[in-house]
Amino acid sequence: MSRSKMASKHPIRAKATRKILATILVVFCALCVHAQNIGYLEGRILDKSKNPVAGATIMRTGRTSGAISNDSGYFSLQIPSGSMITVEFSALNFQTEKKRYLLNKNQRRHVVIILETQVKKLKDVKVQDNRVRTQTGMVNIDPKKSKVNPSPIGGIEGLIKTLVGSNNELTSQYNVRGGNYDENLVYVNDYEIYRPFLIQNAQSEGLSFINADLVENVKFSLGGFQARYGDKMSSVLDVTYKHPDTTGGSAYIGMLEQGLHLEGTTKNKKFTYLFGIRNRTNRNITSSQATEGSYAPSSSDVQGLFTYDAGKNWRFELLGNYNRTKFSFFPQSLQLTTSVLSPLYTANINANFAFEGSEKDQYTTNFIGFTAIKQASKNVQLKWLFSHYGDRENQNSDIASTYSLNAGDNGSQSTLLGQGANINYARNSLKIDLWTAQHKGSWRFGQHFVQWGLSLERQVVNSKINQWTYLDSAGYSLPNTNSAQLNLNDVMRDNSQFSLTRTTGYIQDNIQWGDKTVFTIQPGIRYNYNTLNKEFLISPRVSFSLQPREWQKDIVFKGAVGIYDQPPFYREMLMYNGTLNKDLKAQKSLQASAGLDYNFSMVGRPAKLTGELYYKNMKEVDPYDIDNVRIRYYGNNNAKAYTYGAEVRLFADLVKDAESWISIGYMKSMEKIDGLNYTQYLNASGEIITANSQDKIPVSNIVTPFGWLRRPTDRRVMVGMFFQDYLTTNKNNKVYLNTIYGSNLPYNVPGSTQYRNSLQIDPYVRVDIGFSTLLFDGTQPRRSHNSFGAFKNIWGSIEVFNLIDRSNVISYALIKDYNNNIYPLPNRLTPRLLNFKIVASW
Repeated sequence: MSRSKMASKHPIRAKATRKILATILVVFCALCVHAQNIGYLEGRILDKSKNPVAGATIMRTGRTSGAISNDSGYFSLQIPSGSMITVEFSALNFQTEKKRYLLNKNQRRHVVIILETQVKKLKDVKVQDNRVRTQTGMVNIDPKKSKVNPSPIGGIEGLIKTLVGSNNELTSQYNVRGGNYDENLVYVNDYEIYRPFLIQNAQSEGLSFINADLVENVKFSLGGFQARYGDKMSSVLDVTYKHPDTTGGSAYIGMLEQGLHLEGTTKNKKFTYLFGIRNRTNRNITSSQATEGSYAPSSSDVQGLFTYDAGKNWRFELLGNYNRTKFSFFPQSLQLTTSVLSPLYTANINANFAFEGSEKDQYTTNFIGFTAIKQASKNVQLKWLFSHYGDRENQNSDIASTYSLNAGDNGSQSTLLGQGANINYARNSLKIDLWTAQHKGSWRFGQHFVQWGLSLERQVVNSKINQWTYLDSAGYSLPNTNSAQLNLNDVMRDNSQFSLTRTTGYIQDNIQWGDKTVFTIQPGIRYNYNTLNKEFLISPRVSFSLQPREWQKDIVFKGAVGIYDQPPFYREMLMYNGTLNKDLKAQKSLQASAGLDYNFSMVGRPAKLTGELYYKNMKEVDPYDIDNVRIRYYGNNNAKAYTYGAEVRLFADLVKDAESWISIGYMKSMEKIDGLNYTQYLNASGEIITANSQDKIPVSNIVTPFGWLRRPTDRRVMVGMFFQDYLTTNKNNKVYLNTIYGSNLPYNVPGSTQYRNSLQIDPYVRVDIGFSTLLFDGTQPRRSHNSFGAFKNIWGSIEVFNLIDRSNVISYALIKDYNNNIYPLPNRLTPRLLNFKIVASW
């Protein structure tokens, strides 16, 4: 049958077919015209504090879909050109903003949207919500407070110590929930940050990587962190640097540190730069130490972050840092008072030292990281990160000392107990290179927010260790073996080179649902494998929270449980004799925590109360001793340990717009080391004697095993407080108070099992206070020829460190006499000091 006959036979069907084809053609043409007449609205969502707002929704009014801002607050949205379009910007806990835009065809418009915080009414008092409330152990830290916090080290780490406690004001390192310094993760813009490994005292530590002037956002997790973070057992410090929207900068000059930072962007907002340079000298601090001599500490660094928006949803970032620290020390004399530690008797001892020689250390680190970010769609973001970290360390020490020990006063009534000499020698060098390639991504759909990551890392380590101590008492070398052989103590010798390849990965989901009660669960899992010890680790982790919205009280309950393993790096493998245990396995822990976050009003102002309980069960632990900031590992997985505790923190505006906080914690951390025991020798009368006793001959011995002992970080009670206030008549005159209390710590005699935990470091008490005043306010009307017209403001401050002038002890130097009596000589921290600083911004 012909086509014409078929058409005539079915006229209705043919007519309908033509209408359908015509409709499809019209719709297709309309879509083509629409596709050719669009504009691009791009930009960033920020809160009032200029922190990025992640997960914000950007859409046209009346539509149900649009774009989602990424973790840095960036977004891209296509809108029709040639007509006025209303766009809504909304996010959880923020007020919705509406803006109108008229774009030309293919025009790209860059905008910055500031969202106002959503507030809830609690008995007519406004209380601000916190976006990290649902995450266990997570605390938001305002980086601006680091500029006013009175602390010898300053920076972000100085604020963290008010939350977790401290026992050393000269270091930027910190202990969290019974862990040591090596158990903390630090990230800057998704890159893991390292610090030098051979540093033995805080005086030579220098600047930390984080430059507070460049910081935009700080998140600090005290435990129970998500699978997307790495393989450590204690904490995570997650820092994001700024992406400037305008041109500006700041500079400061102080007696301890000086710095300059610049930031800005091009007119089209496609390129931004962030640059900082710092210099620090602890000369004023070290000159006040008990050991008299010539100190020459110095540390300087330069770093920058540069970003480029290449269009088509691509953005590139380049982060770089170079840090160089030098420490030179020429000791002269030292006078200390101590007590003898002996199984037979105790006595007060005065020690006088005279020194010759010097110590010269140098630490140089560099970092470069390149990031490519692709916003594949409104709900999918992809990242590729490539980095290199280089570490070069050299330690050279040749210090000889002579000493005399006297019982009683140094006057005529004193009794000479002994004389001797020590020689401390070190020629240590370390070279580490780390190359890393990473991929990270996120996908938001429905009630899910899925994140994943893969990492490939190459480590190359070259270590040369040659370090020893010679002890002499009354002309005899110690230990005394009644032979002509010269005996050395604390000998560390090794020359090792090794490399490894490490691969890690994770995937996690964030699921939120509920109306009357909001539930959040964050399940995740990560893996870790390296080619050195060939250990494959799997770490599942899950956290959860619930928020009853119908309650009159604004409260969130939360908890977390997971496996947190810590593969060994260089310092964990370094044994007491200087050799490296390359077969060392990861330390493993099961951790659980639960807590709450409660927003309320206090004296008519917003306040927040948080509390958490936590427990850690650890196995295959690598035990260690701490001497100042030096961590000395056994280099064996021969211990098990546990830690439990509770923390309560109160954040409140005691005065309007000036947040203060207090943190109180209790903790117990114990360990049991396999095969750890000591021997007691008995004479014929059953009396306990020393093994080398010359007047009594041992006839038997008792081997006593140790049970559970306090770990070196077992500080039972911690209190930290940051307080700020200002004059009611003039808010430009302010005062800041930083207070830390920590109960006693155990201190171990190195190489001695009988005297493990036998020494004790007294409670650490520290009060620092600062006063600041506004010297120049650029917002006020001024003369046209004012010399400071380019500045926004200039502040001057005076700080008093260690206001109560307490002699805190950080460690002990241990001296033995010919009879093997041990004299612990306290190494004390800084006395009361004064610091002056001027800060200007423009």
